[in-house]
Amino acid sequence: MSHSYREETTLNTSSNPTFAEVLETRLSRRGLLKGAMAAAVTASLPLAGCAGTGQRALVMGFAGIATSTADAVRVPQGYTASVLYAWGDPVGHQSGSPAFKPDASNSADEQALQAGMHHDGIHYYPLPHGSKSSSSGLLVMNHEYTDDGLLHPDGFANWSAEKVRKSQNAHGCSVIEVRSRGGQWEVVRPSPFARRITAATPMRVGGPAAGHALMKTAADPSGSTVLGTFNDCAHGYTPWGTYLACEENWDTYFINSGTLTADQRRNGISPKGRGYRWNEFDERFDAGKHPNEPNRHGWVVEFDPYNPQSQPVKRTALGRFSHEGAWPAMASDGRLVMYMGDDRVFEYIYKFVSRDRVNANDRAANANLLDHGTLYAAKFNDDGRGEWLPLVHGQGALTAANGFADQADVLVRTRAAADAVGATKMDRPEWIAVHPQTNEVYCTLTNNSQRGGKDRAGVDRANPRANNVFGQIIRWREAGNDPAALRLEWDLFAVAGDPQHPDAAMRGNIKGDAYGSPDGLWFDDSGLLWIQTDVSSSTLNRGHYERLGNNQMLAADVRTGETRRFLTGPSGCEVTGVIMTPDARTMFVNIQHPGESPSERSDPKDPRAYSSWPDGGRPRSATLVIRRNDGGVIGS
Repeated sequence: MSHSYREETTLNTSSNPTFAEVLETRLSRRGLLKGAMAAAVTASLPLAGCAGTGQRALVMGFAGIATSTADAVRVPQGYTASVLYAWGDPVGHQSGSPAFKPDASNSADEQALQAGMHHDGIHYYPLPHGSKSSSSGLLVMNHEYTDDGLLHPDGFANWSAEKVRKSQNAHGCSVIEVRSRGGQWEVVRPSPFARRITAATPMRVGGPAAGHALMKTAADPSGSTVLGTFNDCAHGYTPWGTYLACEENWDTYFINSGTLTADQRRNGISPKGRGYRWNEFDERFDAGKHPNEPNRHGWVVEFDPYNPQSQPVKRTALGRFSHEGAWPAMASDGRLVMYMGDDRVFEYIYKFVSRDRVNANDRAANANLLDHGTLYAAKFNDDGRGEWLPLVHGQGALTAANGFADQADVLVRTRAAADAVGATKMDRPEWIAVHPQTNEVYCTLTNNSQRGGKDRAGVDRANPRANNVFGQIIRWREAGNDPAALRLEWDLFAVAGDPQHPDAAMRGNIKGDAYGSPDGLWFDDSGLLWIQTDVSSSTLNRGHYERLGNNQMLAADVRTGETRRFLTGPSGCEVTGVIMTPDARTMFVNIQHPGESPSERSDPKDPRAYSSWPDGGRPRSATLVIRRNDGGVIGS
């Protein structure tokens, strides 16, 4: 969504300790406050287990590439990147495959059969289900938001119900069938699996909030069916082969023509909204008239890509906030753990632990596994240890006397619940990745320019930094190496920055190729950590990033901390979403909002003002296919 909004808007006014305060105390007790970047020498956690016990050995066999400001995708020598699926390309639905019109004059109905805007999280599912095929599969991806200056020939002029429908149909998810022929990947059209899920797709409500009074509206008095998903940023997946779309900045689509409730304020809804104007022709987006409609968004949505007739389900047991994603890990007793970040400044890190064990032999038996379990918020203590605080009604502060009526109320107001139990406020927790051999967990904290500002949490020489525009990556290990444990140990894996910056506090401690604003994060099977960056156009205009160029993707060896730059994106883009085929010889990467303007809204009179990637016309988000020219393993 709007990057400046995510960086600059503080919604959490609780008195919970910030990560900066925790880190300051931890380091000062160790006597490490010896400079502005004292956190750079934080003792590293030893890796649990034996790295290299996975499917293949970890080897970074490519030379890091230079930064770039070119309006192009660049990859290392010996690699080729090509566009597979761009905004407006037909999804391959059997009922029709309308082609993209370069002037963006496709109708709302056509957009519902085409790739949505602003590709984000992505996952690969082999075909057939249960196989390890690396030549045939399904790609599922999120389409996070829309730039209406690009989406319509005349932008917001002559705003209409048709334009609202088109914008809604450009959100959601795509399911496309892909295959490789002679080393060349293509989208299969038509395909029985092809599907678009949009902001108007009917979805069932599952879990403790299903049917609750807070979920009921005039259009849905049962509180059981919601229309659509939107602003799905990162994603998740399950061991039984379903996809998780994670609703992030859902609040930006609402206005409130009446009086804001405390929960609406806590979740960022404003009287005038953030410019989508859906409420003008779809009244449910006026929270003043329909105060419960916002409660029906901000969830994790599960659906089965192998079954195009399946209905998506909003899994309310996983909480309601600005979900950046939902990443799985298996507990030692077979229960499923989901790690999640809340991408807003001073918000929290969460995990969900299922009540029941995953049934590896019966896919259908897991159909509602995500409806039952316990949600926790993380507290990082000043001694390098931490704990998971249960968000369970009746425990601690989460009682009726403190304003929490029942468990559904706790989950609808997850942020308020995390405030109440004393979780640690973080600097925009985003993607989370679990090491495939060690179970160590890594989380990107993208940035927080409010750090140290007036009436904001202050820092000194300990780190994180005041005006933290570069961000960092935290990692932790659960007690007993069990993802379901309630205790942990943590440290900082990396403090991002520009090593040539004139301000020492901005230089970071990166070993190898530098980067800032880490966002996307993913481990391949060898244990190589892939890091993607999201520096917004508004941040670029404030300086600090001149030497780091366009957004990029890097690989890191977590044993040594070394990073190497693998890809640079076109002008104004965000690099987000990465996955490989099981044989690790094909990588899929998403390029989002190429040509993003400083205002983050394109001028329909000059749509190519900042980029014409990928085909010389108006800029289009797209999925890349990356392969080694010799057919070898990516990154090795």
